[in-house]
Amino acid sequence: MKDKIMESGILLFDQNGFKSTSIQDIVQLLGVTKGTFYYYFSSKEELLKQIHLQYIEGLIEQQEEILKNPSFDFPRKLYEIVFMLIRNIKTKRPSARIFTREMRHLSEVNIKELKEKRNEFRRNTQKLIEQGIDQGEIKKGIRPDILTMGILGITNWSYYWYNPYGEVPEEKVVEIFLDLILNGISNNDSVCN
Repeated sequence: MKDKIMESGILLFDQNGFKSTSIQDIVQLLGVTKGTFYYYFSSKEELLKQIHLQYIEGLIEQQEEILKNPSFDFPRKLYEIVFMLIRNIKTKRPSARIFTREMRHLSEVNIKELKEKRNEFRRNTQKLIEQGIDQGEIKKGIRPDILTMGILGITNWSYYWYNPYGEVPEEKVVEIFLDLILNGISNNDSVCN
């Protein structure tokens, strides 16, 4: 039942927003009582926190599998992380949108735990970028922290515009992003000089 409550919360928070969704809306969708809800969650905010944790912990788990794969070199690891984030648009779009849009409704105590998880994902990605710089895959002088935030920014923003059922397949979007990240868009090397 806990999973069903979370699924209903994800559906309603994504469709209507956290503030416009009541506990009554959630239990009504499931055909259960508020007592059932409160057996599993102390509040609507607790449900929101668990949705956030489930989403980010799933991403971290997938990311760690990619990073620990000894057969993947730097470009392949970067590709797989970007692909994972884009692929999740099809499989986890509502959770991803809630994750980016509804965090502001969490109290400071709950935000602290979630920010640490977000930072863990970012730090793991930044370590990969630093390895790419050390291995000569990425040119020296690039700030790994800014490049990391840029990569996460373009992939996370994709949840708002990319249609995984549209004319451009996921793999093509990832190829475009990776080409942009690794090669840039200019044919002129002196654009920023």
